[in-house]
Amino acid sequence: MNDVLIIGIAGGTGCGKTTVTNKIKEMFKDNVSVVYHDNYYKRHDDLPYEERTKLNYDHPDSFDTDMLIQDLKDLRSGKTVYCPVYDYTIHNRTDETVKVKPNKVIVVEGILIFDNEELRNQMDIKIFVDTDADTRILRRILRDVEERGRTLTSVINQYMDTVKPMHEQYVQPSRKYADIVMLEGGHNLVALDMLMNKIKEHILK
Repeated sequence: MNDVLIIGIAGGTGCGKTTVTNKIKEMFKDNVSVVYHDNYYKRHDDLPYEERTKLNYDHPDSFDTDMLIQDLKDLRSGKTVYCPVYDYTIHNRTDETVKVKPNKVIVVEGILIFDNEELRNQMDIKIFVDTDADTRILRRILRDVEERGRTLTSVINQYMDTVKPMHEQYVQPSRKYADIVMLEGGHNLVALDMLMNKIKEHILK
């Protein structure tokens, strides 16, 4: 499938990546397939739960990025892939998979998808969603406490110990690889409209 458009959506935790992804899905429905880098966290069946909670999940080495790269290559060539499923409540992959069909548009979402050169090279459009740090940490706290059953203390400790330093070391520097920097994500209606028109143009050609 040479007419596949692969769009990478990166940015720090809580920046609004998923809002942009969801708006694309809502607009183009069955013409879009989405792959989340978060689902490619490495398995740690060898470690007890307490040890898994202490791992640095914001470092590039915590992901099985080679598997994601291969899955994108397969999708581009017209093959269906089965993405792993990660469960944040147990800090490990499950035995489930998610079926992702090849499509005219593939969206890849994740905080570190621009850090790896080979992964970047799979993307036709690279978008970095840039939102101020105060907004991002507040969104992360609400998400992790309300949706993932975490305590406020654990979320803040993780943010200070790994999320913030890894953002500064890996995520923010990868912004330079973006084709488009989208300030405020899904709330940036001008940038969003330009992106939607580009996708529509590709689907209709």
